[in-house]
Amino acid sequence: MTNNSNAISARDLTLTLGSAAAPVEILRGIDLDIESGEVVALLGPSGSGKSSLMAVLSGLERATGGSLEVAGADFSGMDEDALARARRGRIGIVLQAFHLLPTMTAAENVATPMELAGAADAQPRAIAELQAVGLGHRTGHYPTQLSGGEQQRVAIARAIAPRPELIFADEPTGNLDVSTGEEVVKLLLERRAETGATLLIITHDENLAAKCERVLTMADGVIVSDTRNETARAEAAE
Repeated sequence: MTNNSNAISARDLTLTLGSAAAPVEILRGIDLDIESGEVVALLGPSGSGKSSLMAVLSGLERATGGSLEVAGADFSGMDEDALARARRGRIGIVLQAFHLLPTMTAAENVATPMELAGAADAQPRAIAELQAVGLGHRTGHYPTQLSGGEQQRVAIARAIAPRPELIFADEPTGNLDVSTGEEVVKLLLERRAETGATLLIITHDENLAAKCERVLTMADGVIVSDTRNETARAEAAE
């Protein structure tokens, strides 16, 4: 189904929600290959299916039909528990709402997922990643003591620290002002470049999409365009 250079390969991927009597087709036959190391934007208006596609590709939601291989794992036949195990170490996720645990410090928020995965060096790795995102002086602070931009930096550190093969970012600047959002995007792209991960950014922001090597556009549950940004590809290769 795939070649070894693909981080994601999907064929006729569908997602149907609702009841049998009133099914709602969310994804209507997605065919998609994303190469390892690519930086891809997924554009589309609200309701186009882009967040649902991210949920399926990242293993947060089970597809109704079709085939899907992610980072060498066949997601197609997995139940929810198997998908959760498959995500661990393979996939990092950055969400609009940060989703930091309020009772944990920045360092604990970054370290805890690695500790749950059995990493013995989770604490020093968490500190190192927070230093890499410019928060070495905030490791002991709680989310309520951090600005929105700082919280999103912690979320980026948490996603990248385990060195996943894939990073998904769903509207990562949605809760930030313009200048802070630009700083966060710059940081996310820099950290991705340093780790070599594949990055898929879900956004409605065309300026953000223009920074990506490839832009997919969705409408009504299907991909309606797929374009490559040679300027961004050349910059990423430098």
